[in-house]
Amino acid sequence: MGEYLVKRLLLAIPTVIGVVTLVFFAIHLAPGDPVALMIPPDLPAGIREEREAAIRARYGFDKPLHVQYLTYLGNIARLDLGRSLRTNARIIDELPQRFLNTLQLGILAMMVSTTLGVTLGVISAVKRGTWIDNATMFGALFGVSIPNFWFGLLLMLGVGLYWGVLPPSGFNGSILTWDGFRHAILPAVTLGTGSAAILARFARSSVLDVIVQDYVRTARAKGLAERVVVLRHVLKNALIPIITLLGLQFGAVLSGAVVTETVFAWPGVGRYLITGINGRDFPVVQGTVIFIAIGFVLINLITDLLYAYIDPRVRFR
Repeated sequence: MGEYLVKRLLLAIPTVIGVVTLVFFAIHLAPGDPVALMIPPDLPAGIREEREAAIRARYGFDKPLHVQYLTYLGNIARLDLGRSLRTNARIIDELPQRFLNTLQLGILAMMVSTTLGVTLGVISAVKRGTWIDNATMFGALFGVSIPNFWFGLLLMLGVGLYWGVLPPSGFNGSILTWDGFRHAILPAVTLGTGSAAILARFARSSVLDVIVQDYVRTARAKGLAERVVVLRHVLKNALIPIITLLGLQFGAVLSGAVVTETVFAWPGVGRYLITGINGRDFPVVQGTVIFIAIGFVLINLITDLLYAYIDPRVRFR
């Protein structure tokens, strides 16, 4: 297991470096000048040029691009993601609390999607060919097709504003408190619905593959109750491929949080990223994307380790 962990870590390093490189050059080669946006447009030309030169020197924008890149890699190695061009705040200090907010939302959304998706997928497989199966798969198709932002707006308008059952937006604190939990329900349901639909379809397929195996027939021939057969023999073996998908879906949930956090004014990493993009704040965008990329790599690493623990054959491939 230790050798497998080392191998996965070594594979993760070039992935992170590749993401850092891609993000850096994509942002710096994109049209637009963030320095020009930082200077009032009504300044005289001479003062404006002096101000621009000072800002470029301060942030290192006056150096060649490859020098900026190497400097940025060195800063990342020291856990220095730079400072915001707008607020001058250190990005590494801004991200942890925002990431914690996004993580809380992501965990709650995954609880919704896993509980709903796996349960409906198993029921659909056991009731294959019935109206329950058809209705479940139709609902899953609808859940996959509906855009997150549109579904979120519907929930906000209906449940939050029209009926007033739950707060329509905002968050301040922890989902472990009643007020924080109430604020998290609508965005968590918005994020979790799409993943639940995918999990339901995948769980159904996985259960159908297992339910026709000989050991399942043997368990039924022994006179075991159908509930025992499904829970003890079918679900246990069907969960192995589902776990891999759960890791991917958690990454997808964090990606979807970019839009959902903006819709519900959730103070997370996704909203911070959108704010940086709108304000042409290069360091914020770079730092946030790299932070998210490292999170993706860690999630995939944990998923691989969990998969290898459940199915030891994976370690020797």
